[in-house]
Amino acid sequence: ILEAEFFLRIVLASVCGILIGFERSKRLKEAGVRTHCMVACGAALMMIVSKYGFWDILGDTGIGLDPSRIAAQVVSGIGFLGAGTIIIQKLFVRGLTTAAGVWATSAIGLAVGAGQYWLGICAMLLTLLGLEGLGYIFQRVNQRNVLLVFTTTSQEVIKQVTDEINRKKHTISSYSTESAKLGDMTTYRVTLVIRTRKSGDEALLFQFIQHLPDVMMIGWNKKSYPRVAFLF
Repeated sequence: ILEAEFFLRIVLASVCGILIGFERSKRLKEAGVRTHCMVACGAALMMIVSKYGFWDILGDTGIGLDPSRIAAQVVSGIGFLGAGTIIIQKLFVRGLTTAAGVWATSAIGLAVGAGQYWLGICAMLLTLLGLEGLGYIFQRVNQRNVLLVFTTTSQEVIKQVTDEINRKKHTISSYSTESAKLGDMTTYRVTLVIRTRKSGDEALLFQFIQHLPDVMMIGWNKKSYPRVAFLF
């Protein structure tokens, strides 16, 4: 009977991990269904081993055990896996939320492995709310960071772009320009981080720049970078 209950705990923890991983996978994040499933399953197993894996030697002379020792190592050890999902890309750090989700998933696995089923299920629901629900809410009411990069041969184009950003009442958080010689011409690679309030504002700004003269090689990648516009 005890083994059947342990198996149930591992299965339930894995299901919780799968549900959280599905949300991350749907958003094309670095850690998906399989990663979260294995984290939750492994954490639950380590908690079970930590609590019940040494019954056969309990009571022997000179044996003293701390049932929380293995579980405690999961909390610190999962940080290495979470760090692997964090990517520093130019002016943005990507993967922090996914890393936090992996960390929370391990905690859910520990809770379920300890037999605290409802606590683990409630924590899973709150984690999904934090990942999906809060992201949707704050996307509507908060400002959005947009990385805008374009290359031009005219300094006048740069002025037109910044004037348009100010006219639309966006905020320029970061601005940098790199110049390079291309034959007799000088090219300017401009990197802007702007804050917009409404969904779709970055697309309108992209269209504005797209129709300006002297803007070279235009591209847009919405699948991998839903809030990032690239104009090269």
